[in-house]
Amino acid sequence: MIPEWNGGIHMNNENNVSSRKATISLKISEFEVPPMQDLLIIGRKAPIGPEAVRRMAQALSPEQFALVKMDHPKIEAVLLRNSLLQMIDEKVLMNIILEEAERMISDTMVLRSELKIAISVQREVDLL
Repeated sequence: MIPEWNGGIHMNNENNVSSRKATISLKISEFEVPPMQDLLIIGRKAPIGPEAVRRMAQALSPEQFALVKMDHPKIEAVLLRNSLLQMIDEKVLMNIILEEAERMISDTMVLRSELKIAISVQREVDLL
C-alpha cells in the first residue's frame, strides 16, 4: 500500500508517522578567479587531472596554490592555497581533508571546498 502524503508527513495504515525533510544551505558570493575557493580534491579518474588543475591555478593565480599528490584509493591529489599550509602543518591538514572528503567522493569526482582557519591564542602574564 502506498503511504498517504500529508504536507511533509507520511501517514500509513499502522498509525505510524514518519517525516522526510531536506535542509538546503545556499552560499552565494562574487565569482572568483580561479573558481575553486580554497581547495580542490581530485579523484583518480576525474575528467581533469592534477597537472591540468595545477597549470590552471598557476595561470590564473600564480604562486597561490600547491598540489599535494595522495596515495589513496579514490583521491589522486589535493590542490590547496599556500596560505593554508603556512598556518597548519600539511600532514595535519591533509588528514582532516581526507577524513571528511573520502566519505563523499567517488574516484571520478572533483570536489571544491572552502576551508577557513581561525587561530585562537590565550596567554597568561604576570602583573607587575
